[in-house]
Amino acid sequence: MDARAEIETILAGARTRLGGVSRERLGVWRVPRRLLGIPRAPRIDPAGSAWHLGVLLLSDDALLGTGEVVRAREDVRRGFAAESQRERAAIAAAAFRGGFAEGEAVHLGWQEIDLDAVAAGAASGPVAWQDGRPAVRWSPGGALVPLQAYLDERVALLVAPPQGAT
Repeated sequence: MDARAEIETILAGARTRLGGVSRERLGVWRVPRRLLGIPRAPRIDPAGSAWHLGVLLLSDDALLGTGEVVRAREDVRRGFAAESQRERAAIAAAAFRGGFAEGEAVHLGWQEIDLDAVAAGAASGPVAWQDGRPAVRWSPGGALVPLQAYLDERVALLVAPPQGAT
């Protein structure tokens, strides 16, 4: 079996096991056109859905590296102790303006993993080819672990979360 086919087989197996598990939605930033010369607030529009598997997002047809996760919230006037809180609230409000439900998790800044590059021996996002098999780096400073083992563990956690985790 060639490298690309091996990766696709691993991903297909994970998708099959995740069949009944709910997904989280993906979003992309959009800056609406001006209306009568007046700028409108940016928003986050829906761009599909995927299963969140640690540093990876698995959709029906792609493997993605995670970015930022925010929960959509209606924009209301609040007092903030820090500028970072104000920025997070603005991002959450942009997701709400884009049509995400209050409290819904939205993934932003995700990047598609180039499976052909990985199969050719290069790295793409947190996925690389190591010792004759696909592997994933679960944290920026972490070691590479086999993709199959990583997905097995993450899928098991989504299918049967530990008691009290939800």
